[in-house]
Amino acid sequence: DTEGLLRIKEENQKHYRRAQRHQEKKEKIQRHNRKLGDLVEKKTYDLKTQYEHLANLRRTHILELTSVIFPMEEVKTSMRDPADVSSESDNAMTSSTVSKLAEARRTTYLSGRWVCDDHNGDTSISITGPWIILPNNGDYSAYYSWVEEKKTTQGPDMEHNNPAHTISAALCYATQLVNTLSLILDVNLPKKLCNRQVKTHEFCGENLSRHRFTRAVKKLNANILHLCFSQHVNLDLLHPLHTLRNLMYLVSPDTENLGR
Repeated sequence: DTEGLLRIKEENQKHYRRAQRHQEKKEKIQRHNRKLGDLVEKKTYDLKTQYEHLANLRRTHILELTSVIFPMEEVKTSMRDPADVSSESDNAMTSSTVSKLAEARRTTYLSGRWVCDDHNGDTSISITGPWIILPNNGDYSAYYSWVEEKKTTQGPDMEHNNPAHTISAALCYATQLVNTLSLILDVNLPKKLCNRQVKTHEFCGENLSRHRFTRAVKKLNANILHLCFSQHVNLDLLHPLHTLRNLMYLVSPDTENLGR
């Protein structure tokens, strides 16, 4: 029994020494983990700082780009509401008629359906200058009408102020701006629109058919919305047909996450 007791004590001492070594190893691993945790926390902070610095640089470049090369602003037209004019000419007009006229004025027939738009005809958005504008409500029917008219009209086109010219030019500039923004923000666009050469540009080349023009505009609007989503623009401000207005919200100095 005494020999067995001594043998058990020796085994217990071996286990105790092994437990001490394991404890030391455990403490060493814990110290290493704490050291790595502090390093990861520092690297994470440095990375966040670099992201903020990069976002500020992107934001600065975008604001310079949109203020010097691609300035955009809202152009208001001096149109009076037909309801107001009619009510002035006819004092006996009922309030229901006035409201119906106002509602009709805010409605646009676009792409085979009626679209309600509070900015119908009142405002346009200009890009690179007040003479290059797009209708705020996304109604580009002036371009379709011009293309159809050119098919039946012979001779050179001398109407340099034709709305179709300004529409195609504005869409061309918008495409260039969107592609440049995607490079600055490092965001891949879902739709491809070529703008490397003016001759091969979607909007500045030959006259597009209604189908090709509508398809190109949809691709451009999809790219703009994708950029807006990537920069966390308030969704309540966006409209799928408002090409330049969505761009204005994207590059606005009030966009808190611009450059993220």
